[in-house]
Amino acid sequence: MTVPARERPLSPHLQVWRWHLTMLTSILHRATGLALYGGAVIVAVWALSLGAGPEAYQGFVDLMASPLGRFVLVGLTLSIFYHLANGLRHLFWDAGLGLSVTASHQSGIMAMAFSVVATITVWAIGLGPGGL
Repeated sequence: MTVPARERPLSPHLQVWRWHLTMLTSILHRATGLALYGGAVIVAVWALSLGAGPEAYQGFVDLMASPLGRFVLVGLTLSIFYHLANGLRHLFWDAGLGLSVTASHQSGIMAMAFSVVATITVWAIGLGPGGL
């Protein structure tokens, strides 16, 4: 005797959910946290190259001054500022402030805008006259 096949419920997938800004900001917060771990490794390599002597340090500086190195450093700067802004956003949420959909959407936009503007500002100052 065979048992008739039943339709089994499917687990929800990302394709089922409608993307919204708080979902994106959460994913970006985790991604920038991971990027900051990479930044910690770069700082450790910097310290090791500094201790290894002038040749090793110059090799590190040359690597960081290359287009790929600058790309990584700009990405790390953006990660620092976004993680900071979104962390402050979470701090307000923990205090029970800004939990409405509208406030959460606005604070997410503000965190992203702040991180982009702050990154551009830091790099404009660093690459300006007398800078890097």
